[in-house]
Amino acid sequence: MVMGLSPLFLVFMLGLGLTPLTLAEDDHRYRHFLIQHYDRSPKGRDNKYCETMMEKRHLTKPCKSINTFVHGNKNDIKDICKDKNGKPYGGNLRISKSPFQVTICKHKGGSTRPPCHYKATKDYRVIVIGCEKGWPVHFMSPLSLHTSSPELVLLFLRSISPLHRGNIHC
Repeated sequence: MVMGLSPLFLVFMLGLGLTPLTLAEDDHRYRHFLIQHYDRSPKGRDNKYCETMMEKRHLTKPCKSINTFVHGNKNDIKDICKDKNGKPYGGNLRISKSPFQVTICKHKGGSTRPPCHYKATKDYRVIVIGCEKGWPVHFMSPLSLHTSSPELVLLFLRSISPLHRGNIHC
Protein backbone atom coordinates (compact mmCIF):
# COMPACT_ATOMS: atom_id res chain seq x y z
CA MET A 1 0.00 0.00 0.00
CA VAL A 2 1.43 3.39 -1.01
CA MET A 3 0.70 6.29 1.30
CA GLY A 4 0.71 9.89 0.11
CA LEU A 5 2.63 12.56 1.94
CA SER A 6 0.44 14.75 4.08
CA PRO A 7 0.46 18.51 3.39
CA LEU A 8 1.60 19.12 6.99
CA PHE A 9 4.63 16.87 6.49
CA LEU A 10 5.50 18.71 3.24
CA VAL A 11 5.31 22.10 4.99
CA PHE A 12 7.53 20.75 7.80
CA MET A 13 10.12 19.46 5.33
CA LEU A 14 10.06 22.73 3.38
CA GLY A 15 10.67 24.63 6.62
CA LEU A 16 13.65 22.44 7.44
CA GLY A 17 15.07 23.07 3.98
CA LEU A 18 14.77 26.86 4.19
CA THR A 19 16.03 27.29 7.76
CA PRO A 20 19.73 26.69 6.92
CA LEU A 21 19.57 29.31 4.14
CA THR A 22 18.27 31.94 6.56
CA LEU A 23 20.84 31.02 9.21
CA ALA A 24 23.59 30.99 6.59
CA GLU A 25 22.68 34.50 5.42
CA ASP A 26 22.61 35.82 9.00
CA ASP A 27 25.91 34.08 9.66
CA HIS A 28 27.40 35.62 6.49
CA ARG A 29 26.43 39.17 7.53
CA TYR A 30 27.76 38.57 11.05
CA ARG A 31 31.04 37.14 9.68
CA HIS A 32 31.35 40.20 7.40
CA PHE A 33 30.86 42.45 10.47
CA LEU A 34 33.60 40.55 12.32
CA ILE A 35 36.01 40.79 9.37
CA GLN A 36 35.53 44.53 9.12
CA HIS A 37 35.35 45.48 12.79
CA TYR A 38 36.65 42.81 15.18
CA ASP A 39 40.16 42.05 16.37
CA ARG A 40 40.24 40.21 19.68
CA SER A 41 43.88 40.80 20.67
CA PRO A 42 45.46 43.64 18.71
CA LYS A 43 49.20 44.05 18.48
CA GLY A 44 50.44 47.62 18.60
CA ARG A 45 47.28 49.65 17.93
CA ASP A 46 49.42 52.24 16.12
CA ASN A 47 49.50 53.55 12.54
CA LYS A 48 51.31 50.40 11.35
CA TYR A 49 48.62 48.27 13.02
CA CYS A 50 45.93 50.14 11.07
CA GLU A 51 47.76 49.87 7.77
CA THR A 52 48.36 46.13 8.27
CA MET A 53 44.83 45.34 9.47
CA MET A 54 43.10 47.39 6.79
CA GLU A 55 45.08 45.61 4.09
CA LYS A 56 44.67 42.18 5.71
CA ARG A 57 40.88 42.69 5.94
CA HIS A 58 40.69 43.85 2.28
CA LEU A 59 39.58 47.40 3.11
CA THR A 60 42.15 49.15 0.93
CA LYS A 61 40.84 48.86 -2.64
CA PRO A 62 40.02 51.73 -2.58
CA CYS A 63 41.39 53.00 0.74
CA LYS A 64 38.47 53.06 3.18
CA SER A 65 38.31 56.51 4.77
CA ILE A 66 37.66 55.29 8.30
CA ASN A 67 37.21 51.97 10.10
CA THR A 68 36.94 50.99 13.73
CA PHE A 69 38.22 47.74 15.19
CA VAL A 70 36.58 46.56 18.42
CA HIS A 71 38.72 44.52 20.79
CA GLY A 72 37.71 41.97 23.40
CA ASN A 73 35.29 39.07 23.55
CA LYS A 74 32.97 38.71 20.54
CA ASN A 75 30.23 37.28 22.79
CA ASP A 76 30.19 40.61 24.64
CA ILE A 77 29.65 42.31 21.26
CA LYS A 78 26.86 39.86 20.34
CA ASP A 79 25.25 40.56 23.73
CA ILE A 80 24.75 44.21 22.67
CA CYS A 81 21.99 42.87 20.41
CA LYS A 82 20.30 41.55 23.56
CA ASP A 83 19.41 43.32 26.78
CA LYS A 84 22.37 41.63 28.46
CA ASN A 85 24.85 44.26 27.19
CA GLY A 86 22.81 46.60 25.01
CA LYS A 87 20.01 49.15 25.00
CA PRO A 88 17.79 50.26 22.12
CA TYR A 89 19.21 53.25 20.28
CA GLY A 90 16.66 53.78 17.50
CA GLY A 91 15.63 51.55 14.62
CA ASN A 92 17.79 48.43 14.58
CA LEU A 93 20.62 50.22 16.41
CA ARG A 94 21.76 49.21 19.89
CA ILE A 95 24.20 50.97 22.21
CA SER A 96 26.47 48.96 24.49
CA LYS A 97 26.00 49.15 28.23
CA SER A 98 29.73 48.67 28.76
CA PRO A 99 32.70 50.31 27.04
CA PHE A 100 35.05 48.47 24.68
CA GLN A 101 38.64 49.07 23.67
CA VAL A 102 38.61 50.27 20.08
CA THR A 103 41.15 51.35 17.50
CA ILE A 104 39.96 53.88 14.95
CA CYS A 105 41.87 53.85 11.67
CA LYS A 106 41.46 57.07 9.69
CA HIS A 107 42.88 57.49 6.20
CA LYS A 108 45.49 60.26 6.21
CA GLY A 109 44.30 61.62 2.87
CA GLY A 110 45.83 61.75 -0.54
CA SER A 111 45.22 58.99 -3.04
CA THR A 112 42.52 56.42 -2.40
CA ARG A 113 44.67 53.83 -4.17
CA PRO A 114 47.04 51.57 -2.24
CA PRO A 115 49.34 51.87 -0.48
CA CYS A 116 46.94 53.37 2.08
CA HIS A 117 48.24 55.30 5.06
CA TYR A 118 46.22 55.48 8.27
CA LYS A 119 46.35 57.34 11.56
CA ALA A 120 45.43 55.19 14.56
CA THR A 121 43.47 56.45 17.55
CA LYS A 122 43.04 54.26 20.63
CA ASP A 123 39.93 54.67 22.73
CA TYR A 124 37.77 52.99 25.34
CA ARG A 125 34.08 53.72 24.78
CA VAL A 126 30.56 52.48 24.36
CA ILE A 127 29.76 51.45 20.81
CA VAL A 128 26.67 51.55 18.61
CA ILE A 129 25.91 48.63 16.33
CA GLY A 130 23.10 47.62 14.01
CA CYS A 131 21.52 44.26 14.82
CA GLU A 132 19.41 41.96 12.70
CA LYS A 133 17.81 38.81 14.11
CA GLY A 134 20.04 39.09 17.18
CA TRP A 135 23.30 39.37 15.21
CA PRO A 136 25.65 42.40 14.94
CA VAL A 137 25.73 43.37 11.27
CA HIS A 138 26.74 47.06 11.20
CA PHE A 139 29.11 49.28 13.17
CA MET A 140 28.03 52.90 13.56
CA SER A 141 31.03 55.17 13.82
CA PRO A 142 30.74 58.23 16.06
CA LEU A 143 31.87 60.14 12.97
CA SER A 144 28.65 59.15 11.21
CA LEU A 145 26.53 60.56 14.02
CA HIS A 146 26.28 63.92 12.31
CA THR A 147 23.86 62.31 9.85
CA SER A 148 21.70 60.95 12.68
CA SER A 149 18.76 62.62 14.29
CA PRO A 150 19.58 65.11 17.08
CA GLU A 151 17.84 62.79 19.57
CA LEU A 152 20.22 59.93 18.74
CA VAL A 153 23.25 62.21 19.02
CA LEU A 154 22.12 63.41 22.47
CA LEU A 155 21.46 59.84 23.62
CA PHE A 156 24.94 58.82 22.47
CA LEU A 157 26.62 61.78 24.18
CA ARG A 158 24.78 61.11 27.43
CA SER A 159 25.88 57.47 27.33
CA ILE A 160 29.62 58.15 27.32
CA SER A 161 31.70 59.53 30.12
CA PRO A 162 32.66 63.22 30.03
CA LEU A 163 36.32 62.19 29.74
CA HIS A 164 35.64 60.53 26.37
CA ARG A 165 33.39 63.21 24.86
CA GLY A 166 36.42 65.17 23.72
CA ASN A 167 37.46 62.25 21.50
CA ILE A 168 34.40 62.55 19.27
CA HIS A 169 35.05 64.53 16.13
CA CYS A 170 31.89 65.19 14.15
